[in-house]
Amino acid sequence: MPENSTSAPAVAIVTGASRGAGRGMAVALGSHGATVYVTGRSQKAGDHPLPGTIYETAEAITAAGGKGIAVRCDHADDEQVKALFEQVIAEQGRLDILVNNAAAVHDELNAPGNFWEKPLKLADMIDVGVRSSYVASWLAAPIMVGQNHGLIVFTSASGAVHYSMGPAYGAHKAGVDKMAFDMDVDFKDAGAQVASVSIWMGALATDRLLAIIAADEEKYGYLRGQIETPEFTGHVIWALYNDPEIAKLSGQTLIGAELGVKYHIKDEGGRQPPSYRETHKVAPHVHYPLVIR
Repeated sequence: MPENSTSAPAVAIVTGASRGAGRGMAVALGSHGATVYVTGRSQKAGDHPLPGTIYETAEAITAAGGKGIAVRCDHADDEQVKALFEQVIAEQGRLDILVNNAAAVHDELNAPGNFWEKPLKLADMIDVGVRSSYVASWLAAPIMVGQNHGLIVFTSASGAVHYSMGPAYGAHKAGVDKMAFDMDVDFKDAGAQVASVSIWMGALATDRLLAIIAADEEKYGYLRGQIETPEFTGHVIWALYNDPEIAKLSGQTLIGAELGVKYHIKDEGGRQPPSYRETHKVAPHVHYPLVIR
């Protein structure tokens, strides 16, 4: 366990965890015994076109061996997010891991057409995505700095460095990658043992992506050979959290598949997901060490 941790179970928040990547990561953290607060807006069937609720995720976390706690939270509302963190501290007294995963993803994102030919609501991804991740991290930072311990994770993808589904999506991914770097500069300046990283997840076997593939096998069928389960990144995050040398990785954008190799983590069926370096011939940006204050 990390140097400053206690014997009590790790306490985590995973935002946007009603379904998909958030649910998978939350359940994976639960399988390692963590107490996981899951946020989202879906409380009952029908709240979203896709299946999944925060309560179902919380139950799955508990069934996996952890403790799942569902909190209905709209990450577009700063007061609701503030209340979430106040609840966690009131109930647990600390916060060890924050996974910034919530994002406003609309179906039209992968529709044909240029950005001005698609609905303006796609820009919501910059609000609930980039800004919401900043807000959650802003609330988590003083807690983690005060306890001199913690990990902030941003979920990202290779669209940060190449065109993928338009500028709103790209701005989200590039934005969270840069935030992980800049936040690490501030944590180091404060002398705090708090790490911030961004993780490029692969194509995930979520209900949303599987539906997209099924709708156009000719265009998207190749993804079946590259797919990761949503739980894979959760196990990677747990390994990062427990890495005594995590400070060396803090501030970086990391490829989840490569972390799987580093930490000897395989996906379902013993499969090793491929890296974006292999499949897309791209890699995360390396930031310059110049600091201007």
